[in-house]
Amino acid sequence: MSNSPLTPGVVAERLSPAAYADNFSDVQPVLDRHEARVAADRCYFCFDAPCMTACPTSIDIPLFIRQIATGTPDAAAKTIFAQNILGGMCARVCPTEQLCEEVCVREVAEGKPVEIGRLQRFATDTLMGKGVHPFTRAASTGKRVAVVGAGPAGLACAHRLALKGHDVVIFERHAKPGGLNEYGIASYKTPENFAAREVEWLLKIGGITVKTGVELGRDITLAELEKDYNAVFLGIGLAGVNALRAAGEDLEGVRNAVDFIAELRQSDKPSVAVGRDVVVIGGGMTAVDAAVQSKLLGANSVTMVYRRGKDKMSASEYEQDHATQSGVRIIYGAAPVKVLGAESVKGVEFAYTHDGPNGLELGETFTLKADQVFKAIGQMLAAAPVAKDGAKLVKQQGKIWAGGDCAAGGEDLTVTAVAEGRDAAEAIHAALMGRGA
Repeated sequence: MSNSPLTPGVVAERLSPAAYADNFSDVQPVLDRHEARVAADRCYFCFDAPCMTACPTSIDIPLFIRQIATGTPDAAAKTIFAQNILGGMCARVCPTEQLCEEVCVREVAEGKPVEIGRLQRFATDTLMGKGVHPFTRAASTGKRVAVVGAGPAGLACAHRLALKGHDVVIFERHAKPGGLNEYGIASYKTPENFAAREVEWLLKIGGITVKTGVELGRDITLAELEKDYNAVFLGIGLAGVNALRAAGEDLEGVRNAVDFIAELRQSDKPSVAVGRDVVVIGGGMTAVDAAVQSKLLGANSVTMVYRRGKDKMSASEYEQDHATQSGVRIIYGAAPVKVLGAESVKGVEFAYTHDGPNGLELGETFTLKADQVFKAIGQMLAAAPVAKDGAKLVKQQGKIWAGGDCAAGGEDLTVTAVAEGRDAAEAIHAALMGRGA
């Protein structure tokens, strides 16, 4: 331990090895068999269950919980995977407090929902831990489909297409498949390399080839894919990052939160440098993940600043509470005006905000000390690919389908991306087999 939380500047090794191991251990360990059956017994197994309606992938939640309650977790896992092949990851990262658990009858009546997310993890981990795949691939159709992007949407699409007998090639620009799950989620939510293990398990269906280090527009073109494949699915995510549009944002010590999270996911934790005084600008899950992990790496003070009120923050109240419980300070209703410093960042000047007749208006200013600033104010499509006729990217264009965050209406949720990839695969299959999309 060469440094401490009080060491000035942006440095690595602020904590002891034991502290890093503890800080980045599983934030919510899996239930054991007895705990799972007790939790499952709280479910009313509602007819027309609101939890099922609230799930973007429409998992039959009452059914899989009943299967756990009756001692058949493998069957429960198959029920989950039939709708969401990335159900293991979603059990870890889904904002269940805003989706299925928020509308649970127990939550409405008692303020304590059935632990749907943890029960889903119990079932999926049980089956995946056996190293078996629950589905068998159909006979080959002779059709070939290109999937661009190995994130949740692309993987879900590829798996469903392979299941139906199509041959799929996934092109991924990163060195590893997984997309958001591999590069963009807090390490403490998916420890022990779970994202990579899940992809390996998913590929057991067969019929899927993954080519990494291949980027659309650089190594392959949309026209080439249209020519060589019967259909194309684009699940390229959002590679661009919004700018602060504030003076000084190019100073040393200012970086994109998504890059920091990706570095942390791919590195030994002690080797990742973090500031003594960290400021995170933004109010979404990326901002929360960057802020919490800065604190877990040993930053002395971490402050999140969001330009609107708590109720407007896209990160759930659960995640906001988790951040504050981890030692993160959250300031609502303030926007960055200027990043301060000569060569490297020394602080950030903010202005308090309020809603006026012309939108968000700035008021009194204040300054936060900072030697590291993370920008987490949203991502954008870096360069939209076009079809050969010049049409812009849409949900479907000729032989081309799109889903996940790159398509209109992306919600920056793994579960939504899975649903869009799965549904696109069904549409592609129908088109390829002559039944219409």
